Amino acid sequence: MPMWQKPPNKPPGKGPVPAPPRFGRNLMAWIVFAGLAVLLMSVLLQSSREPMDVNTFWVHARNGDFKTLVIKSDRVEGEMKPDIPGRDKNAPTKIYMTVNFDAEQNFGKELREAIAGKGTRLTNEKPSWLQQILPYLLLYGGLFLLVWFLLFRRIGQAGSAGGFLGSFGRSRHRVLTKEHTNVTFNDVAGIEEAKDEVAEIIEFLKNPRKFQRLGGRIPRGVLLIGEPGCGKTLLAKAIAGEADVPFFSISGSDFVEMFVGVGASRVRDLFRQAKDSAPCIIFLDEIDAVGRRRGAGFNGGGHDEREQTLNAILVEMDGFETNDQVIVIAATNRMDVLDPALTRPGRFDRQVQVPLPDLQGRYEILKIYAAKVECGPGVDLRRLARGTPMFSGADLAALVNEAAIAATMANKDAIDQADLEEARDRVRWGRARKSRVVDEQEKEITAYHEAGHALVQLLVPEADPLHKVSIIPRGPMGGATFSLPVKDRYLYTRKYCNALLAVSFGGRLAEEIFCGDISSGAQSDIAQATEIAKKMVLDWGMSDKVGPINYSNDDRHILPLDLRGKEYSDSTAQLIDAEVKAIIDAAQQATRQLVESHRDALQRLAEALLKYETLSADEARRIVAGETLERPSVGELLEKERAKAPEPKEAAPPRPEKAPGVGPIPEPG
Repeated sequence: MPMWQKPPNKPPGKGPVPAPPRFGRNLMAWIVFAGLAVLLMSVLLQSSREPMDVNTFWVHARNGDFKTLVIKSDRVEGEMKPDIPGRDKNAPTKIYMTVNFDAEQNFGKELREAIAGKGTRLTNEKPSWLQQILPYLLLYGGLFLLVWFLLFRRIGQAGSAGGFLGSFGRSRHRVLTKEHTNVTFNDVAGIEEAKDEVAEIIEFLKNPRKFQRLGGRIPRGVLLIGEPGCGKTLLAKAIAGEADVPFFSISGSDFVEMFVGVGASRVRDLFRQAKDSAPCIIFLDEIDAVGRRRGAGFNGGGHDEREQTLNAILVEMDGFETNDQVIVIAATNRMDVLDPALTRPGRFDRQVQVPLPDLQGRYEILKIYAAKVECGPGVDLRRLARGTPMFSGADLAALVNEAAIAATMANKDAIDQADLEEARDRVRWGRARKSRVVDEQEKEITAYHEAGHALVQLLVPEADPLHKVSIIPRGPMGGATFSLPVKDRYLYTRKYCNALLAVSFGGRLAEEIFCGDISSGAQSDIAQATEIAKKMVLDWGMSDKVGPINYSNDDRHILPLDLRGKEYSDSTAQLIDAEVKAIIDAAQQATRQLVESHRDALQRLAEALLKYETLSADEARRIVAGETLERPSVGELLEKERAKAPEPKEAAPPRPEKAPGVGPIPEPG
């Protein structure tokens, strides 16, 4: 029966009798509630009386205006007689006056003499010690019980038998099952090899005898290695969605606490619960938080908290107790800093690389995320996949989401290709700053700079194909030239590296040739060219004088550079510097000749950029070939938009207001 459908009423006398509703409050809660109610009533009753100063009190007492007077421990309460001459009828009849009886020992005697024969009834109330301390007991007792219910009781429940302090040693893992997650292998794309290796583990957990038939043993631990955003955690969630076994998920930072020994205690508690629930999977996210290399100089010595936690993980994974029904999956993007004892066979036997997706992988990922939004018929995901090299799965998810937001803000019915292209540029380079006011001279320099990049990219056959060129500021850049690679490159040839250098220097040389000066806009181009030239000499052996020798210093090495020492001599360093400069100088000279021989084409490209601000690859090719574009410029579009806007009507001069009942105001004459 659907949840929203009301069940049919049963006839009386048939079926089980429903139990009466039970209140959630226990006896102690009702006692506290009643005490607080009594305290509140006493405070309200006291606050209903009107205070009276001493002089007024004695005047009314001597006049016999009081009907009753009650002397208490620190005050005198009285009730006024009705119909007192000269007294307001709406004035309160119940009053009180605070009295310091230590300073006025004869107060009671004087009061009796003042009201003698006046018809005022005087009584004394001396409260018992219980009545005096009862409000304070109720107040502080209620506060204590409130704090106990809100704080200590929950902490005690979290700590189970250990109570408040015992909770620190308990593992903070989350248990996921097939019902707790909606992620399956159908939601994971671009990492097919990693999915296949993980699928073997799931198959072992479902049917362990299949592997034991030939005497094989499933890997005890699987280490997922990849750059941030490649899908390591998503793959772990898919395991939870595919496997019918408990899935214990915890982050490496959850083991580390301010108390020494807590991390090791949590590791033991986690593995104990996992063994009780075997077969199961333990997922340790960001294992490098506790799995770094041990020893002085790395973690601070043998008594470091992280080192104790790592020792506990090592013992549990391969110590004296073995359990083939518990599989540990860990994820990290810093394989180089992990302890060798953690990655040896017998602990993390299998290391699964989760790389950045290739062209086909990006297309499959885009299909998954595009299916969750409304896309128009003209969307070309393969073209978008070509234009997103080195994008991770997280980048592609953000791209589709940004496109959906942009289409929503533009009141579109569906996402089109332009939204996806703009979202790609926004994710990679930032939002276009169209409202930025650019100086005409800076705009001209930027136009020649980007025209130089585009021209070299069109003329050099080894360079990536041009996608579009724009002088609209985006992020920190004043303009940008975008390429559209035909395929993913896993090998860089010397010709391709020289083409990258030529494209990098095309903008700087165009500024120098056409503007007669150079600017700081080529900062990123110079940095990119320097990095490529150093890679060619130090890593890839593309220098004939240096030869195929690796002289690079790995930036992700464990030891700092000053502790590793020099890896080559001073003369070799001079040779490396000379070779890097020679490669850059040769690329500059070749690019200068190319730009000089196509001055007219570059001039046309720059003028078109100043007119249209953005050119596609096809439009740039037509301009280089000498053709003209038949589309309105940016200025013409702005004039057209201004013409559509209605002209503001002139406001009529304000007429003088006429006061009611007064004739027209005469004009000054």
